[in-house]
Formats: sequence, structure tokens, C-alpha cells
Amino acid sequence: MWHGIHGHDRVVERFRQTLKSGRLASTYLFVGPPGIGKRTFALKLAQALLCPAASETDLDPCGTCDVCIQITACTHPDLITISKPAGKNTIPVDLFIGDCDHRRQQGLCHDISLKPFAGGRKIAVIDDADDLSLESANALLKTLEEPPPRAVLILIGTSLQRQLPTIRSRAQIVRFAPLATDTLAKLLVEQQVIDDEQEARRLAKLAEGSLARATELAESELCEFRDRLIGNLSAAVLDSVRTAQMVSQFVDIGREAIDRRHRLRQVIGFAMQHYRQSMRTVAGAGGDPSREADRAERCLEALTHVDRYVNQATLIGSWFDDLAA
Repeated sequence: MWHGIHGHDRVVERFRQTLKSGRLASTYLFVGPPGIGKRTFALKLAQALLCPAASETDLDPCGTCDVCIQITACTHPDLITISKPAGKNTIPVDLFIGDCDHRRQQGLCHDISLKPFAGGRKIAVIDDADDLSLESANALLKTLEEPPPRAVLILIGTSLQRQLPTIRSRAQIVRFAPLATDTLAKLLVEQQVIDDEQEARRLAKLAEGSLARATELAESELCEFRDRLIGNLSAAVLDSVRTAQMVSQFVDIGREAIDRRHRLRQVIGFAMQHYRQSMRTVAGAGGDPSREADRAERCLEALTHVDRYVNQATLIGSWFDDLAA
């Protein structure tokens, strides 16, 4: 465990070796499941690179100096952090190049180009990189093509497929593995998400290494719905109409559009998890898992359609019709 961060010692060692060889890149893309500590890791890395009380090659920030405290609070002048604003579907371009009255005079691309105020580097952490608007991605691309000296940019996303190829090609990819079941169960108890250790372990298995997913599943309503959905998907013949109605009702009740899309992503995630497990089961028994693979692929397509704002009722209906077929 590195400074309270569980499960990513391999990534820590990679950065130690990179720093010792003097080959720190200007841009990194952190990818892995949500809720496994990627943003926390990025901020701790920023501490290690800027802490005046420690050698950056050791990646061992003191955690108590003014610099470390400011970075923890995201108030250090050499640290820039941006993420998707609450209620927004994408990260707006204004956060990168300023609003219409201050184009190229404000925003991340302007701030990262300035000389470091106190430390030897400027560091930018871009959370929710999956949700960059096309305009934002193009604005950022200019900075990635010609990064300022002593600047480090860290983009945080869930998968390579959700990033533009032009951004992927200009970043060093750092893959973060899901948390181990035992580690995740321990965190759920330590953070008082759940008291019962046996239930914590069950949720940890269902969450596939993601603390965020496990925390969501701790809500009895969501967990109960998941069980009903998996029961329907496991039937010998999938009743697509009844299942689509059940999902629509669950997603719709008393929610804003952005919340409905989040709920629908959760539902699709449950289905993908089910079909991936089915693939392993069938393959382990010597069977042909191609049908399960096709269904998992169809779930991925449905997830893409959510992000493209396809009509919800049409999406859900056609998705389950295809799964049944």
C-alpha cells in the first residue's frame, strides 16, 4: 500500500523507475474501472513531484508540509484540476480556453503554459476524461502536441475506447487494475459503507473491484433490482417486453435526464457483467461461448447509444429485443 492507496503498487514502481531514468512523460492517460483510486493516485503523484521535503524519484511525499497540504486541498498554484461540472454531460471547452470574453486568457491550456509558481513543475489533473466534448478535446490537443516545459498532464478515464485516437496517441497509457476482493471488502467496512463483513465481501465480488460500484450496490433498491434483472437474463427464454418495461420503470421514476442516463448505464453494466460471467462458465465447461459474447457486445453497443443520447425507450426496447433474438 502506497500512502494509504490500495492495490496500485505496480503503478507506483513504474513511476519510480521512470523518474530514476529521467523519462517522465508530459502526458499520461490513466484508465481503469471507476472508483478504484485513479484520481487519488494522481493527486498523490502530484504531491510526490512537488513536495520540497522529499526527492521526487522516491515518490515519498511528506504529506505534512504546506505544499502537500495545499495539493490535498487542490489549492496549490502549480496544480490545476478540472472535472465535469455537476449537471453537465460533458466537460465544457470554457474550462480549457476560457469563456467567450477571455478566450486563450484563462482555462487549463493557458494556466499550464505559465511558469511554475513555487515548485519545479506545473501539473494538471483532468478527471472525467471520458466526457470531454469534441470541442474541449480539440482545444486540449493543441497543448498535448506542444506541451510546455516541466508540465505534466494526467487524464483520467475508464477505457481507451472512450478517448479520441489523437489523444491516445499523445499520452502514455497507465492501466489501473480493479481492487482485489479482500481489499475492497476491507475498504467497505473501514469507510462504514457497510458493517457486516460477509455482506461486504459479497458486494465486493459483485462490484468487480470498484469501490464506487460497491457503494452503489449497498443501496438495497439497486441491489434488489440487479437480482431481478439477472434472474430475467438467466431465463431459458428472455421475455424482452417484460424486461424492457421493468428497466424503463426503474430508470424513469422521479429522475432528471442526467440521472436516468446514469441509471441506464448501471443497468447495462449489470447485464455486461452477467454475460461476461456466462462466457467464462460456458468456456470452462468446454462449450461455445459465442452467443454470450454476442450479447456482451450488444451491451457495449447499448452503452455507446446512451452516450449518443439515443431515445431511451427506443434504446431499451431494441436492446432487449436483440438480446432475446
